[in-house]
Formats: sequence, C-alpha cells, structure tokens
Amino acid sequence: MTYKILTETQDKKKFVSYTLDGITYEMGGVFDNGVLRVMNESEALARAEKEKKWSSESAARKLADIKNIRKQKLEATDYMANSDYTMPENIKTWRQSLRDLPQNNTTETQYDALLARDSDGNLTNAIWSKP
Repeated sequence: MTYKILTETQDKKKFVSYTLDGITYEMGGVFDNGVLRVMNESEALARAEKEKKWSSESAARKLADIKNIRKQKLEATDYMANSDYTMPENIKTWRQSLRDLPQNNTTETQYDALLARDSDGNLTNAIWSKP
C-alpha cells in the first residue's frame, strides 16, 4: 500500500494517491471546517477501501437494475394474463424472454449491453421493446 500527496494542478487541488491491492485511487481533498485540506493516510485508506468495495459490487447493482426494469415491463403487460383476455403469441414470447434475462446474460459486459441508453436516456437494447 502506498500513500502519496500529488502535485497540485489547476484541475486537481489537494489530491492524494493511494494504492490498495494493486489498484491506484486518486482522491480529492476533504473539507475540514470549511477549509479544503489533503487527506491523511488513514482517511485515504478508508476512502480507497470504500471505493474498492463499491467497484466490486458493480455487477450486483447492474443485475438489480435489470431485474427492476424487467419487473416494470412485465407488470405493464400483466393485464394481458387475465382470463378474459387472449394474450398474443408474440407478447407471450417477449414476456418469457424477459423472465429468462438473468440466466441468459450472466456477465457484467452483457449487463452493460442490457442497460445501454441513448442520449435521451431511453434503453436501447431490443429486449426492452414490446413487440
């Protein structure tokens, strides 16, 4: 583990670098009574450990997002499952493919593709579009 105060630049004031388990984290200063100051080594270590934990849980957060979107899409067509409604075959197939999502897309790269959005914030993967 290494702790190093970085040279100040116009963009980075009061930055430190901390290397934890081979990963280097660059972290900005902290405010102490309204004054920006450099983190000490124990503060930098605590922040680096927190960022490492956050990064390691990335796949779980993405999977939770996928499951939440899937739930919303399924709930939007639940009315079609009523006994007084004949669900079209293409909707049945689409709903089944939504239910199969987590099993069929198991890597974080695939999660990224499912969660991709356009410049307007709309999901771009075809799986989310109701036929």
